[in-house]
Amino acid sequence: MEVVAVRRGAVRSVVMAGLLVLLGGLGSGVGNALAGAGAGARAGVGPEAEADVAYHGRVALTGGRLRILLVPENEGPSALANATVRLRLSADLADRQELAEGCARAGLSEVVCETGELPLHGRGRHIGLALRLKEPAAEVVVRVDTWWNGGATDRNHANNEHVVLALDTGDTYAF
Repeated sequence: MEVVAVRRGAVRSVVMAGLLVLLGGLGSGVGNALAGAGAGARAGVGPEAEADVAYHGRVALTGGRLRILLVPENEGPSALANATVRLRLSADLADRQELAEGCARAGLSEVVCETGELPLHGRGRHIGLALRLKEPAAEVVVRVDTWWNGGATDRNHANNEHVVLALDTGDTYAF
């Protein structure tokens, strides 16, 4: 029961952060408090902050199991305390999943994960997922994008919005 309560809490935090972005956000102090950022993490967050978040990784599909390795990066010019990457699949996920720390389901075919701190010209934490599909599929389209980035402006979406087609061959597809 504790794990379920923790994951529900994580989903609520991620949903609140996403709602703040959709509704135009609140002051940076309130946004940081809701996103769980500490006082030292406020640098680089606010209406004038800009960060170029990028994702690189690999996807492989074998027998109804989808493996994803993702590395978030920040090309600057501001550091970010945290961001949320969203992974949307063209196939539904099995009801039960064991997700990596900092990740939560956000729908039947969607997972969101926090990146951890994204220092200027640095990497966030490596995110590894082994997702089970509800039913085996010959192929799955994986869409990767930033769901929340603390309110910073990102003028280059070419490196943080990816669409990857994974065939059920066990081959690894890089992005």
